[in-house]
Amino acid sequence: MSPPPSDLRPLALGEIIDRSATFWRRHFRPLFLLSLGFNLVTYILTKVLQLTLQETLVLQTRGGDLEELSASLLRTGVSAGGFFLVSLWLYYLNTLVVARYVVPTQLGDEAAPASSLQRAWKRLGALTGAYVLSLLWGTGVLLLMMLPGGLMLGGGGVLIAQAGRGAPQLAGAALLIGGVIVVSLGFVGALLWYLLRFSLLAPVLAMEDLSAARSFRRSGELLSGRVEPGFIGRMTVRAMLLVTVVSLILLAVSALFGLPALVVQFAYRDPSQPLLSPAPQALLIPAELLQVVGQAVLNPLGLVVYAMLYLDMRVRREGLDIERRLDAAPPSPAQPVGAA
Repeated sequence: MSPPPSDLRPLALGEIIDRSATFWRRHFRPLFLLSLGFNLVTYILTKVLQLTLQETLVLQTRGGDLEELSASLLRTGVSAGGFFLVSLWLYYLNTLVVARYVVPTQLGDEAAPASSLQRAWKRLGALTGAYVLSLLWGTGVLLLMMLPGGLMLGGGGVLIAQAGRGAPQLAGAALLIGGVIVVSLGFVGALLWYLLRFSLLAPVLAMEDLSAARSFRRSGELLSGRVEPGFIGRMTVRAMLLVTVVSLILLAVSALFGLPALVVQFAYRDPSQPLLSPAPQALLIPAELLQVVGQAVLNPLGLVVYAMLYLDMRVRREGLDIERRLDAAPPSPAQPVGAA
């Protein structure tokens, strides 16, 4: 059974992870069903991207027509960009569905997977709007964090173009190398910031009837400031640690259940063409579907962590635990008229 309202209280980071794991074990079947469909759709998109990339690599290997190769490269770039955007949107939608099941159940209310899907359908427009806002905000942060590296790359290119042999050319090369490192660090930093800043966006959309813009702001408000003394008391630090845990779970699951597909690809590898994968799809697809099932089994654990963090923030910042106890308390008997 889920904790009663009286058990609601501010939780330490370890308790959030422990309760998430306990909830995941006790509600394994509905969480699996709520995630399997999203993982299958993501797999189909991944497969389309793989086949498109494979076609481009074949054309490059065969030295095809330049116009045909350019068109194939364009299709690959568009497919890769579209895959990233749609996959991230599906991840937010899956998080919304799981949060809508986790939070009411954890509060002791009745929840069903079907009602979670219905809620996701009703909030589809708000989710998409908030997602677009998050992308715009994230793109601005990405450009800002990559700007120093971009300036270094530009300066290094100018030095190499204008200088002959000697120190200026070495300085240009050093700037180029440093620029690549700084740009890479900026990209990773922006990605981590994005995952952190919008980690509660889907739970907010799942549980609160707010517009896209208001949900966008609300998710940031819940993660702002501090909730207790000390370094760990800062919400950004607490959320960062939990996001790291979730990311490690997702990476470990993907690596573990992706081993069968890697074995099949390795068995049919062609040393002369290492980028191409001649493995028969009749063997590769079942191995990849095993990875999809494995992700549907364990990925919900990470999504439950976000739902528990949202619930913990409601308790800490808004006294949700007190509100639930007052709602659960029996009404006091009316005092008789004329009583002293």
